[in-house]
Amino acid sequence: MINLITGIIAAMVHVLSGPDHLAAVTPLAIESKKRSWGIGMAWGIGHTLGMLLIGILFLLFRDLIPVEKISEHSEMLVGVMLVLIGIWAIAKVYFKSNSGTHVHPHVHKNEQGDFIHIHNHDHETDHTHSNPEAHKHLHSKQYRQNIRASLGIGIFHGLAGVSHLLAILPTLALPSKWDATMYLSGFGIGTITAMILFSAILGFVSQKTSAKGRTKAFSILRIIGGVVAILIGIWWIFQTF
Repeated sequence: MINLITGIIAAMVHVLSGPDHLAAVTPLAIESKKRSWGIGMAWGIGHTLGMLLIGILFLLFRDLIPVEKISEHSEMLVGVMLVLIGIWAIAKVYFKSNSGTHVHPHVHKNEQGDFIHIHNHDHETDHTHSNPEAHKHLHSKQYRQNIRASLGIGIFHGLAGVSHLLAILPTLALPSKWDATMYLSGFGIGTITAMILFSAILGFVSQKTSAKGRTKAFSILRIIGGVVAILIGIWWIFQTF
């Protein structure tokens, strides 16, 4: 049990102390609002899988693979990835603001017959419909895309850098395979839990700022998330030189 708890604590410290981890998830979590916890969970699962994969490869082929050189290039790619995520987040705000509203036609019946009623719907504001089953939007599709993106980013993040290897190196010093398994299980649980909590907090803030009449505040929050990702990405790139 002590190894499980140690793994959980080590993972939470590892995840929350990495600005690159937080910056990678921030734009997607803000975008997903109240379902942002799923973004954090997807990143955590991907990160854990990536770390386990690179750890296995390192243990099996550490004498053949130039780990340090690979690390230098992968860390730079993490920086590039963060910059691209930030640009995507900011560009999406401007594209949505320029696209304005989209319309929804409804057919109504009265004594004179059928007529079509059209109402506008702002992308940023919440809305309700009398028949939600018959009138679904594309938000779920966008959310699934964000989930897949977060999973891919997490895997890539887990594969990149020797710092992730150092986080799981204690398993080599543990006396038995069971102890090592417990530590790695705890590390996976801690990684996923930490990012779920972080993403849920961001989602809560995002949901509050996106309330009706506060769309400007929500847009500003999304831009801030994008700018943070870009700045940390640039800083990460220069760290490799």
